[in-house]
Amino acid sequence: MSSLNKPAAASIDLDIAIIGGGSAGITLASKLNNLSAVVIEPRTPTERDCSWALWADSSQTTQFSSVTKGSWQQWKLVDQDGEVVHNSNQYRYTSLSSAKYLTACENNLANGVELIRAAAEDIVAAPNDGGSFTAAGKHYSAAHIYDSRPPVIAADSLKQHFLGWEIRTKSPITDPQIATLMDFRVDQSRGLHFIYALPFSDRRLLVESTMISTRLEDKDWYRQAIGDWLKLQNIEIEETLAEEAGVIPMATVSRRDNGIACIGAASGAVRLSSGYAFTGIQAQVNKLAQGISTGDYHVPAPIPSALISMDKIFNRVLVAQPELGVGVMMGTAKALSADGFARFMLGSATWKDWAKVILAMPKVPFLKQVFKS
Repeated sequence: MSSLNKPAAASIDLDIAIIGGGSAGITLASKLNNLSAVVIEPRTPTERDCSWALWADSSQTTQFSSVTKGSWQQWKLVDQDGEVVHNSNQYRYTSLSSAKYLTACENNLANGVELIRAAAEDIVAAPNDGGSFTAAGKHYSAAHIYDSRPPVIAADSLKQHFLGWEIRTKSPITDPQIATLMDFRVDQSRGLHFIYALPFSDRRLLVESTMISTRLEDKDWYRQAIGDWLKLQNIEIEETLAEEAGVIPMATVSRRDNGIACIGAASGAVRLSSGYAFTGIQAQVNKLAQGISTGDYHVPAPIPSALISMDKIFNRVLVAQPELGVGVMMGTAKALSADGFARFMLGSATWKDWAKVILAMPKVPFLKQVFKS
């Protein structure tokens, strides 16, 4: 029979399709029950392994214990003039293995929820939040589609970009009980730049060179910064275990396909002033899953609009006057208690926390950006 005369392949009808099996997509999929659904994700968890971070309360510390790489009650920020060390009784700064988390979610999918290790193609949105697509040679239609793929980041937008090494050191490092969130004793000529260092043990360390700017750097630039910082700390590498790199949006992002509802980073779940996303994604997906169970398929807003507005003002200050960045970050850490700092970074700061931060900020640069908004 001629291919022109072959009947079109039948479409597989679904309640829900999730395009992208990252943090938001696979978390949502793992919470679905009594529905027909697919998750479309071409890469394995191992191929996407990296470190995710959050400030975990006691319940989250227990919830994510099996996928935790390291957890710290103390953390610090450092500049040329000194350091701020926080010691929290309520939160632990926690680093998760994305591969272990994704694998756990994949292994927890209910009957009727299928993982397809392929890319979605020929995506067509329908007026009622559903649509159709092809994957692995099959055609699917779904009453509701959620897009969890990474967002489109404009080339000239503010972004947090980094490259990191996980290393084994020749000798034990000092203070392995303290996570270094920001060490600003590095080159500040190209934007706000800091070293992020998480000691998983006294001889195993994740160290990243992180920039907040509009322009990405060559990978060797970050590597050189890491090497210089390690020399400053008198840390010698016995073995490099892994290298990871990434780009996190700190500005409004664009969806990949118009008409398809986005979840996770593509929906604006990344905190614009800090780049933290895991906690916001968890909250959004939990609310969405609860809604779906009652017949409400609407995607909840991941971050309150007022907080987004405040973060945009902060970011405009960084773009207009990047030389203020170190002082702003250190000032925030000095103004707040450990718990207050964690709340502020999580996006759940109290009005007292906000008042302390505002009082610690340089007033004129921020007021200029407020009146430009």
